[in-house]
Amino acid sequence: MLRLKDGLILYHGSYCEVKEPDLTKCAKRKDFGQGFYLTTSKEQAASFLKTSIAKAIAAGKIEENQNFGYISTYEIKFLKELQIHVFEEADVNWLHCIAAHRKKKLFAEVEHEMAMYDVIIGKIADDATNAMLAAYLGGVFGTVGDKEADDFCIKQLLPNKLKDQYCFKTEDALKCLKFVEGEKIWLK
Repeated sequence: MLRLKDGLILYHGSYCEVKEPDLTKCAKRKDFGQGFYLTTSKEQAASFLKTSIAKAIAAGKIEENQNFGYISTYEIKFLKELQIHVFEEADVNWLHCIAAHRKKKLFAEVEHEMAMYDVIIGKIADDATNAMLAAYLGGVFGTVGDKEADDFCIKQLLPNKLKDQYCFKTEDALKCLKFVEGEKIWLK
């Protein structure tokens, strides 16, 4: 069961240590929208390091030969009441949320509804699922939003095998993250 509670430990993988997350530096068209993404899986955070490093090199943020990244660890400390939405499963509502955030003007009502939350929690659509989601968004399985296309895509994603992600979307949400440590991870 996906939940956000005091004392929960979350991880973030990046090309640099992130002691103080900054929403202005977060990409806008991610699964649950612009926000700071974390996971309960240290392995999932580590698996994102190569992607983060490649993007940082392409953007000129780091040297081309950097072969290490960081896993930043946080603990949840509630300082105030947050509006939290949880997708318990990778179902049609979860799929439409991801589609709405990845492709502008698609399921605009879903994107608008999700904007009222401080934190959105659900399964992660990671590198292993990106091709399937791109095919879905491209209409390969039929019209996006039709039951047949939705059902086919979700079945192909093997939702029971997907890890979790926690998207902190507001400054109030970020204030509940207490930085614990950063760990340097060398890539193989």
